Amino acid sequence: MKTIALFLASAVITNASPFTVERMPNPAGVDPQIGGLDVLPDGSIAAVFHRGEVLFFHPRTRTWMPFGGGLHEPLGVIAESASSLLVLQRAELTRVRDTDGDGVADDYETVFDGFGMSGNYHEFAFGPARGPDGSLYIALNLASNGAGVREEIRGEWSDVGALDRRQMIHGGNWRERAELAYRMYSRVPWRGWVLRLSPDGRSMEPFACGFRSPEGIGFDADGHLLVTDNEGDWRGTSPLYTVKKGGFYGHPASLVWRDGWSLGDPTLLPVEKLQEMRTLETARFPQGDLANSPTQPVVFPESWGPFAGQTLLGEMNQNRMVRFLPDEVGGFRQGALIPIFDGTPLGNGNHRLAFSPDGALWVGKTHLSWAGAEGLVKITLREPEKIFTVTSVKLKGGDGGHRFEIGFNLPAAKPAAAPDIETFDYHYHRTYGSPKVGQAALPVREWSLSEDGRTLSLAVDPRAGAVHRIDVSSLASAGGLSIEGRVLYYQASRLE
Repeated sequence: MKTIALFLASAVITNASPFTVERMPNPAGVDPQIGGLDVLPDGSIAAVFHRGEVLFFHPRTRTWMPFGGGLHEPLGVIAESASSLLVLQRAELTRVRDTDGDGVADDYETVFDGFGMSGNYHEFAFGPARGPDGSLYIALNLASNGAGVREEIRGEWSDVGALDRRQMIHGGNWRERAELAYRMYSRVPWRGWVLRLSPDGRSMEPFACGFRSPEGIGFDADGHLLVTDNEGDWRGTSPLYTVKKGGFYGHPASLVWRDGWSLGDPTLLPVEKLQEMRTLETARFPQGDLANSPTQPVVFPESWGPFAGQTLLGEMNQNRMVRFLPDEVGGFRQGALIPIFDGTPLGNGNHRLAFSPDGALWVGKTHLSWAGAEGLVKITLREPEKIFTVTSVKLKGGDGGHRFEIGFNLPAAKPAAAPDIETFDYHYHRTYGSPKVGQAALPVREWSLSEDGRTLSLAVDPRAGAVHRIDVSSLASAGGLSIEGRVLYYQASRLE
């Protein structure tokens, strides 16, 4: 088998940051938009591409080898072994295997295809993610009224909606009918749902609904299922959710597939009713400020020092990624989002993420005709002991009122003043996106730095449901290190 030729030289780019960013060569003759990647047992990278190719990248030689192809817009992969991959393509979860040992896949097995397809262009499938118990989870996009459906569909048809099936077929005067189709719709089973599959992928149970475009799905270090969604209708800004069985996460279109649903068209329910039903956000990514289109969650390994065990989230449209620091308040999991890799030449399009055994972070990029980039990037951490950063953000309540407790990995120098805090919210409504609402400064009543310098306490009167932007850019370690991650965005969905 021949190694695929390269048509872009690899480049190493370093700067004053603690991170090294290396752009890998692209494979020749392949649209280098990466839909999914995982690490093989030998440290090679398995990548699935926008046009359906499956290739292995060998980091030592920096060469690509073909493994398979012919897939339909694959958007996730799990490496079961050096010769077997689970790939989620648009229509199904597929096992792609090399059974004769020649290094090229010769067997394509349908593992699961028990979800509906209307032929709408926006019906993406994300995942799979494997849970702590071995179960597999996939997330299904809603359809968009940017187009209608096809005459041939897969699965049951839902009659709930202003247009009947004949009227929903794309063509003719579709633009005149589009508004009646609702901006995002679910006319075939499980669109807007997360599904849980048995470890072998053969059986399925509907797990949770209320999603719009759940591009990122994965588990944190504590075994919680995390899903990122994208700004749009019923999404004032992009959210992060901790997903539990039976939950409803805000977008009403998928409710028609709930067992025993009897309330008619869920998109016509009053906002107040939907607000009562939905599970609130674990965190929110302020649109344009922090992230525009968050993607896959993964967990930092131990070799990443102060970041070890935290959740890293990709971001498509900005030159950064985002960390998540959880906080449990009144039994609800919420927390803070913090930018990472600012000031590096990472670029945007950071779609799929995987850590290799040596601690390297591999980033697969895509744009899918929207904002983004393409290709494969490797990020390594230099001298983690020289990083000063926030490692926890807790919102505490008590007789003395509320306070934020911000923890650091190293002792901090006492600042001259408390960090500035600003709060704002977003509308929960059917309109696409939302401006910031209720934007205001939040006074810090008093503040203190612990004796060991590792905890900064800020006494405040937080706003329930709001995002709290805490500017820590002026902080430094006692040894003079500037802070990595200059702004915190804490989502106070619950107050003690």
